[in-house]
Amino acid sequence: MKFLFINGVNLNMTGKREKGVYGTQTLDEINAEIATHFSNDECVFFQSNIEGEICTAIQTADADAIILNAGAFTHYSYAIRDAIASVSIPVVEVHMSNVFAREEFRHKSVISEVCRGSVIGFGKNSYILAAESFRL
Repeated sequence: MKFLFINGVNLNMTGKREKGVYGTQTLDEINAEIATHFSNDECVFFQSNIEGEICTAIQTADADAIILNAGAFTHYSYAIRDAIASVSIPVVEVHMSNVFAREEFRHKSVISEVCRGSVIGFGKNSYILAAESFRL
């Protein structure tokens, strides 16, 4: 199986910012663990702080499944929502933190309704759980 892991805005700062929320590992270290876990599959990783680049990554994806942590774009990016809706590749929404235990504005996701499902609150393991859901 070919997985495309997309990380959005500010996730390049993982391991450096809000360590109590996101942990101490960098995004590159987390990606390496994911690649090791799925060593029999192909894992492609993409990160951008630019909304349009994330839309393009979704629209041009060559993958069986997309695992998407859109970061703050989750809560207001109708452009990313529409990009997800425009492709036939299934997308699972991921958040490392439990967004429902955080600020009120994080409780609303505009992308959830066009995703296959959501995995929220399991730290870096949220990515693995999301990808494993395609094996069910």
